Amino acid sequence: MNRKPGIVAVISILILLSGCHGRHEMTERKGAITFKGGPLTLLGPAPVIGTAAPDFSVLANDLSPVTLSSFKGKVVILASVPSLDTPVCDVETRRFNEEAGKLPGVKVLTLSMDLPFAQKRWCGAAGVTNVQTLSDHRDAEFGQAYGLLIKELRLLARAVIVIDKKGIIRYIQVVPEVTQEPDYAAALDAARKVI
Repeated sequence: MNRKPGIVAVISILILLSGCHGRHEMTERKGAITFKGGPLTLLGPAPVIGTAAPDFSVLANDLSPVTLSSFKGKVVILASVPSLDTPVCDVETRRFNEEAGKLPGVKVLTLSMDLPFAQKRWCGAAGVTNVQTLSDHRDAEFGQAYGLLIKELRLLARAVIVIDKKGIIRYIQVVPEVTQEPDYAAALDAARKVI
């Protein structure tokens, strides 16, 4: 009789684990972007204009958690980049830093898989103060929620997303080729329209 509860417990755990596995399967979008012409797979559902922006938790440069919901009531530009220590990401983040100073009421967040310490070092060296860099390295929560996690590299795809004051996605650009810069003018224009 003592064995039956043990078997029931084991079977219950196996059923529970098999149920959990199904919930964590990630949408795969093969060939959604390229890197130097080679196709890459993005994990997670593609965001949709006009829908509520998914919340996420990432790390600030001081290792404190930051959520998208903490910026509610503000226009937010999410700039997703593979790594600040690469030439295109460097140029892009500096450009958004310059433009952010001209957009009162708009918060520009640059997200990457870089460690928070590396982001802090880069910002100090680059003199970037108008853009807040955030690290998704721990759980890739942002990357998965926005369908921007590159499966093959565990880096974020290059993308720009504009979210209005009510938390609704108003603009999305997933740059098709990782080595190219985004369309700054279109993203900034989208942000200006919802200020």
